[in-house]
Amino acid sequence: MAKYNIVEKKGVNAAYRSLVPSHTKDVLQEGILRIIVMEKKYLDPDYSAKKLAEDLGTNTRYVSAVVNTRFHCNYTEFVNKYRIDEAMTILSDYHYEKVNMEEIASMVGFSNRQSFYSAFFRFKGMTRRKGKRKRRSRKGEKASPGPSEGGECLAGESLLKRLFADGGLCPL
Repeated sequence: MAKYNIVEKKGVNAAYRSLVPSHTKDVLQEGILRIIVMEKKYLDPDYSAKKLAEDLGTNTRYVSAVVNTRFHCNYTEFVNKYRIDEAMTILSDYHYEKVNMEEIASMVGFSNRQSFYSAFFRFKGMTRRKGKRKRRSRKGEKASPGPSEGGECLAGESLLKRLFADGGLCPL
């Protein structure tokens, strides 16, 4: 893992996380999923936690608390998970065969190539070149991002499956 300088994070118990009422967390969780996932704001490299908080009519501490407690990651990891899932979809589509990795990174919301490479390695456990080869080797299969293979962030398809399987919140 030294290739992309990824280090494991230590859990921090910030006091403000426990001060957000449960009902407020539920409402914000639905709003975060609606805005980030359904409106695909993760594709905008300039869409920050601050802008999300403004769109939800709350503050960044509450957004941070909900993302940390409900999705078990920080805002950047949460957004990057959706970006990587989108990149995997693009990599599996033969229409984008000639598109280079920098263009794919830009298409899915990364502002620079290194952030894309690091996030790809973190969530998929492989370099983007291996991921590209792996996806392209499955020519007969339907183009879909598939379940997340790495990382602990409960975002992307794994989160949606968990919410629907548990009869939980609908992100619509």
